[in-house]
Amino acid sequence: MFEGKPLTPTDEAERLRLFISRISDYAIYMLGPDGTVASWNAGAQRFKGYAPDEIIGQHFSRFYTDEDRAAGVPVEALRRAREEGKFEAEGWRVRKDGSRFWAHVVIDPVTNEAGELIGFAKITRDITDKRAAQLALKESEERFRMLVQGVTDYAIYMLSPTGEVTNWNAGARRIKGYDDDEVIGTHFSRFYTEEERARGTPVKALAEATANGRYEAEGWRVRKDGTRFWAHVVIDAIRTDAGDLAGFAKITRDITERRKAAQELEKAREAMFQSQKLEAIGKLTGGVAHDFNNLLSVVTNGLDLLRHSVKDAAALNLIGSMEKAAQRGASLTNQLLTFARQQPVTPEPRELNRVITAFESVLRRATRSSIKFDLHLHGHLPTVLIDVALFEAALLNLVVNANDATLDGGSILVATHVSDLNAHEIGNLPAGRYVVVSVQDTGSGMSEEVISRAVEPFFTTKAVGKGTGLGLSQVYGMVQQSGGELKITSQLAQGTTVSMYFPISSEEPIQDSLPPPSDKVLVVDDQPDVLEMASEMFRTLGFQVVTATSGRQALEILARTNDVHLMFSDVVMPGLSGVELGMKAKEISPKTRVLLASGYTASAGNVQGFEFVSKPYRIADILKKLRLLG
Repeated sequence: MFEGKPLTPTDEAERLRLFISRISDYAIYMLGPDGTVASWNAGAQRFKGYAPDEIIGQHFSRFYTDEDRAAGVPVEALRRAREEGKFEAEGWRVRKDGSRFWAHVVIDPVTNEAGELIGFAKITRDITDKRAAQLALKESEERFRMLVQGVTDYAIYMLSPTGEVTNWNAGARRIKGYDDDEVIGTHFSRFYTEEERARGTPVKALAEATANGRYEAEGWRVRKDGTRFWAHVVIDAIRTDAGDLAGFAKITRDITERRKAAQELEKAREAMFQSQKLEAIGKLTGGVAHDFNNLLSVVTNGLDLLRHSVKDAAALNLIGSMEKAAQRGASLTNQLLTFARQQPVTPEPRELNRVITAFESVLRRATRSSIKFDLHLHGHLPTVLIDVALFEAALLNLVVNANDATLDGGSILVATHVSDLNAHEIGNLPAGRYVVVSVQDTGSGMSEEVISRAVEPFFTTKAVGKGTGLGLSQVYGMVQQSGGELKITSQLAQGTTVSMYFPISSEEPIQDSLPPPSDKVLVVDDQPDVLEMASEMFRTLGFQVVTATSGRQALEILARTNDVHLMFSDVVMPGLSGVELGMKAKEISPKTRVLLASGYTASAGNVQGFEFVSKPYRIADILKKLRLLG
């Protein structure tokens, strides 16, 4: 038809059309921009069954299954071809007679010289035979599945080369909790923890098995219900006779109990070693402290006798300095005896919330005003047997340590709660219920090495002259003498939590842990020196004093107790002013009287009904206002 003549563009287009129309192994046809069929070749007619006049002008989505149309697959295919320059996929397609075939599809966008979309070129190939071969392979794998189905102690299953599960045995169902239809065809990475998936462990496992023929490891895996188990895993690469990778055989065994037993044995060994080490140190320090106390007794008694026989003032001053040094030495030996559990104790049944509340003002004074100090006390605690004096000394030691480790702007929290423990969950404690008192800070934290030595006498990370290294050892000894245990958890730059565990007693608690009944005053001021001065003034007047460095802290104290008789607050404070604090205080505790103070005389007119005293004030000024308050 074109022989002997130069081809015009029209002739070339016609020649290409004829060429495409006669191809019978591929369905090659054009779509309009909206997806309607614009041309139809012999291949399309052969394996889709439609004549050109039956299909041209119809939307190409009619070749898709009902499920794919409902899911928007045809629209998505055109979108991806238009935006990505090409769409390629495999899936089921439907012939005119309703039968299905497995198709490989390529869609390319067609644009004019101006770059405008004028349609799509679509090529479809019937690869049902290839799909049948894949199904045959799956059937072969199914026979393998039947072979190993009876094994229940091991999860034995196959993976495709890309990691999809292709079969599933009874052991896999028992260990991992999935039925066959829930897991076959999904990627085996679903059994890994989120952390392992993020690290790419599943991909690395298949890569190692591919490269070396085998991968073996232990680690956490996840069951269907979300619980974890410790697994021993072996992955073997399976290859064809030609050496091509056909997939992987994967064997998983649940060894959680074996690992737990090994860990408990190791934990018991470590606990025994630590206990023996501290016991040995305790015996040594206890013996040394006992002998040193005897020597100090000679020194202190001798100094006492000298004081009565010496009249020279300079000599008396020297004796006084020596007595102070001897008293300091006696204090250190008492701390050593506490660590060695040789310090005399007088345990009494106590409710620790009451003890801590009575001691709160001392704890607050032990912390800098630039550090937030809070108490979180758990309801009503069961009774424990403790020596109150030793407990208070231990708690103060922990708060002082936390204060030293915490930068300005940090926080310290003293908290209590009740914990039910399994045997040896904390140290060597037996199973049971325990009252837990913890001191948590946001300070510099400790390394694992420091934690392991923290309770040893004289061990300290502080600078020379900044600490004796006996604070935590004294706490440890007190807790041990009370039948409890000490736990330290810490991370560098993230803070430390020291928890004291005390066994619960069935005795009724002594109710005199709080100071003798007296009016309690809450003194609030953001200036530490003013706060301390005011506190001492009210103590002189016989008040039980509780302090707060901010309005927020004062409200927390009021919400926690119902026996504050008087609140004495500065008016001008950052955040919550004294007037705002007074109004909120009356809502929380209507019986609490409010007295405000300020150095600004203008504040007197804005106290909204509260009694007011101007700074500087004297005790007489305070007494006068108290008589007015009644």
